[in-house]
Amino acid sequence: MVEVTRRAALGGAAAALTVPAAPRAQPRDQVVRIGVLADFSGPYRDTSGPTSVAAVQQAIEDSGILQRGIQVEVIQGDHLNRPDAALALARQWVDQRGVDMICEVNNSAIALAVANLVRERDKIQLATGAASSALTGAQCSTHTIHWTYDTWMFANVVGGATVRSGGDTWFFLTADYAFGHQLERDTSQFVQRAGGRVLGAARFPFPGTTDFSSFLVQAQASRAKVVGLATAAQDTVNAIKQAREFGLTRRGAQLAGMIMFVTDINAIGLADAQGLLLSEVFYHDLNDRTRGLARRILRRTPTNMPNQEHAGTYSAAVHYLKAVAEIGAARAKASGIEVISLMKRMPCDDDAFGPGRIREDNRKIHPAYLFEVKSPEESRGPWDFYKLRATVGAEEAFRPVAEGGCPLVRT
Repeated sequence: MVEVTRRAALGGAAAALTVPAAPRAQPRDQVVRIGVLADFSGPYRDTSGPTSVAAVQQAIEDSGILQRGIQVEVIQGDHLNRPDAALALARQWVDQRGVDMICEVNNSAIALAVANLVRERDKIQLATGAASSALTGAQCSTHTIHWTYDTWMFANVVGGATVRSGGDTWFFLTADYAFGHQLERDTSQFVQRAGGRVLGAARFPFPGTTDFSSFLVQAQASRAKVVGLATAAQDTVNAIKQAREFGLTRRGAQLAGMIMFVTDINAIGLADAQGLLLSEVFYHDLNDRTRGLARRILRRTPTNMPNQEHAGTYSAAVHYLKAVAEIGAARAKASGIEVISLMKRMPCDDDAFGPGRIREDNRKIHPAYLFEVKSPEESRGPWDFYKLRATVGAEEAFRPVAEGGCPLVRT
């Protein structure tokens, strides 16, 4: 695999990965192109990055599209966690490289910007890495489907349950960009609905913060029972490790990982992460289908276990490719909105999430799970991290359509 350097990404270049297709050659304009716009060099590299590319490649194999004689090309690019650089790259992909669908986009500000581009160009964005619930709220878009998770879901599953178990005062450590702000707002609502109180928040610069000591001092001074981490990936890892070193948990505070991944737990280690409650929509050891999918993806990225973001990218790509196979490459390339409409009519079922559906607000729904991190003594070996505590059905896990304010929803 060829990786994209920061210099190349800034210049609008990307590496092309062509998946072998049927023996018969096809005209260039009949090649379906998927752009994986992700973090390949920053704090979310393991959370997204190369394993998301592997997930798309696996989706191509599993979807059956190659057997239909349709050629698929995968292009990868590093968004650098910068909306300006990401939008320039996405525009170059669509206008010059013939990209039909952009996925991953694990930065909410970038996903919102790309949503406007794909709508203007009649292309497709499957936001499998972004988390802001605004993507299916007031800023929902005809050409963007929000696929894997969102801040409302995480807040719903973790926030309310923690208050009900006694953690009724909260203080937030929040990444200072769209994703962090949305996660803090959503979780605060669930804390308050459950009878809890939010005592304050400390917002840290993103990206680039590695020392959380001053923010942890503010959290300690609040005397909140729960410190909610409105963060993701490496920021969450660093904050948890430093909170343990700082002694925050020994002074009676409980850490709540508002958005965490199995890759984060691997980086933290069970000694520091044990007892954490968190929500995910995928766990590699959940059932036979998830175990099989994880094994297939691991063939390509053997040192990085697929997490919920990678699973979402796989799931979205499989469903997209099934729709393309149904109407053919020419029609799919000619009309993104036709593909979106077909995807919404087709039932979803894949090895990542099982059965699900795409709602009228372009929110893909599936079950969500509450997990507790095992202690080192409970773990049976590498990547054996979670105990299942609760399952929340698809219809209950995500925000009700009527509450989102999406203009696509008929009232």
